[in-house]
Amino acid sequence: MRLPLALSLTFALAAPVFAQTTVTGTAGTTLQMTELATFDGAWAMTFLPDGRALVTEQAGSIWLLNQSGAKIARIGNVPDVQDRGQGGLGDIIIDPDFATNNIVYISYVERDAENNRLSGAAVTRATLTLTSNGGTLSDGDVIWRQFPKVTGNGHYGHRMVISPDGYLFITSGDRQKFTPAQNMDMNLGKVIRLNRDGSVPEDNPFFGQGGVTNQIWSLGHRNPLGIDFDAEGDLWLHEMGPKHGDELNRVLRSENYGYPVVSNGDHYSGKEIPDHSTNPIYENPAAYWVPAISPAGFTIYDGDLFEDFKSDGFIGGLSSQALIRVVFDSDKIEAASDSPSKSDRRETIAAEAERFEWGKRIREVEQGPDGALYVLEDNEGRLLKLTPG
Repeated sequence: MRLPLALSLTFALAAPVFAQTTVTGTAGTTLQMTELATFDGAWAMTFLPDGRALVTEQAGSIWLLNQSGAKIARIGNVPDVQDRGQGGLGDIIIDPDFATNNIVYISYVERDAENNRLSGAAVTRATLTLTSNGGTLSDGDVIWRQFPKVTGNGHYGHRMVISPDGYLFITSGDRQKFTPAQNMDMNLGKVIRLNRDGSVPEDNPFFGQGGVTNQIWSLGHRNPLGIDFDAEGDLWLHEMGPKHGDELNRVLRSENYGYPVVSNGDHYSGKEIPDHSTNPIYENPAAYWVPAISPAGFTIYDGDLFEDFKSDGFIGGLSSQALIRVVFDSDKIEAASDSPSKSDRRETIAAEAERFEWGKRIREVEQGPDGALYVLEDNEGRLLKLTPG
């Protein structure tokens, strides 16, 4: 989550901790890359009002970074996790009123107390007390859980964003079980909308139907690993397709995005899945990718440092080993008309415009308070600061 500019202090421009290099995108844009720190399994990043930052590692650590991006210390009293497959510690965002309430939201995977093979994502709301050389969490309260817990260690989703009007949105993956994405008695394969205390807004589209159905904002999702709002207040989400067919979706209230009934990819077994265009009752993706990019991490840029990138989206690519820039403006879409992501629907509303490749899996991308882009590489990877080249 990005901070309002009024809450952000100037991010210190210190000498780089590591090397600097450049990367040139497929559209000819050159970026300077500055190495700031290294991590083991970094998953998510968020900035604090004083210009410091927090980075999660899947195995269970949250790191506090200084204004130059260097590690200060691990945060104490982090939720216990077991790092298995895609499951462990996940996303972290701060409350819009963090400067006065010190509230953070952390997603992670928890295990069933009686059957350790069963797991599901959860979100805790906690108070973060910071010092000059560290910090600790307290008063943690689990405000949301995936239901039901199931076997397997994949497709948790659990990315988070807070809307301009103050609601907490959570992505919930289908847990590699396919049909839960269409089952309204489960909150798997859905986008969830809550009040920030974990209660359910009464104006949710399915409120009054009981249980986890009350939480649902949209359905028919597979493995959503990136979510953000644009300047107009529209919600955007990307999700991994099965074998190809990764999607970028504009998420609309109560809409069904079709998985596993329709997809522009196919099952890994080779069994074909009908394309979105075959069934008009399902919402089409704004853009999709064949071959897959394996999207992870997402931010829609609203800074001033990259003038030409204003309102563009940036997606981290895992299998594609790229940072991918997408555009929503009609003129920019026309310029990107040969993009492999451009949807064949008549009302195309997004398209890939450029890729930046340096041979690393990209797990996370965030916009800093200085307008730079900050990228976390997957596995044993680096934190990189990207500025105009």
